[in-house]
Amino acid sequence: MSILEEFDVRQTGNLELLAKQVVEGFIIGLHKSPFHGFSVEFAEHRIYNPGDSIKNIDWKVYARTDRLYTKQYEEETNLRCQIVLDTSSSMYFPEAPTKKGSPYVNKLAFSALAAATLMNLLKKQRDAFGLSTFADDLDKHTKAKSSTRHYNLVMAHLDQLLENPTRNKTTSIAKSLHKIAEATHKRSLIVIFSDMFEQTDESEQLFSALQHLKYNKHEVILFHVVDKRYEIDFEFENRPYMFVDIETGEKVRVQSNQVKAFYMDQVKKYKQKLKMKCLQYKIDFVEADVNESFRQILTSYLVKRKKMM
Repeated sequence: MSILEEFDVRQTGNLELLAKQVVEGFIIGLHKSPFHGFSVEFAEHRIYNPGDSIKNIDWKVYARTDRLYTKQYEEETNLRCQIVLDTSSSMYFPEAPTKKGSPYVNKLAFSALAAATLMNLLKKQRDAFGLSTFADDLDKHTKAKSSTRHYNLVMAHLDQLLENPTRNKTTSIAKSLHKIAEATHKRSLIVIFSDMFEQTDESEQLFSALQHLKYNKHEVILFHVVDKRYEIDFEFENRPYMFVDIETGEKVRVQSNQVKAFYMDQVKKYKQKLKMKCLQYKIDFVEADVNESFRQILTSYLVKRKKMM
């Protein structure tokens, strides 16, 4: 299901409800698909391993299944995941259409709902998760926890982000990622949602920050969030446009077909360099088009989780 097909569901305005619907739909599809290798434990039990405390064995389950399972409590965790969200003004592209009710979703809304679905899945698996948000600096950084109270607080913060769009909020990805690397003390899975639109002269600092995360022994998935139609393929009509930089307010008037080839070439070079650096640092790079479904995001997470466990 594409983002546009989910438009009516999104209008409920309940981020937690939307996240649950996405996860439940994904799980149903997963069970009907060939992905039998994924271990998605949603109950309050896990298979008993030699060395585990026998006091947590659920003997009633053993009587029914002839297999040993231990009860897993809320404070226990298998994985720590730090979800990192770019909240700079460029993430509010595309802006709402002038025609009221037209289906659309911007990059921040896509990222927030993607983050919410991951948190919902992490909570079901009794994994711990934290949230970091940044624009020109690190704005929020919560430690990874698995409690219901923590889940509710983080969801509320995501809702607030969507309700308060801002212009002229610049990006400093490198500085923020360095701070996240230093603030995340225990080995974690770092999941980043960003359009990665850093100043070109600061790209080396960005790559250094990504390397810092790996140096600190974290596993990293980078979801490169874009509106592929416009930001990658530059599918604008052949007519004059006034392009406005949402972060700086800078304006430029151009004929779209006169700059398309140059623009696409520059974007291709930057994206290729970013992908190569991720490959070099063993970071998973996933292009996340806001017009597509969340399946690739959830699948990428499960693949990475399976490798880590």
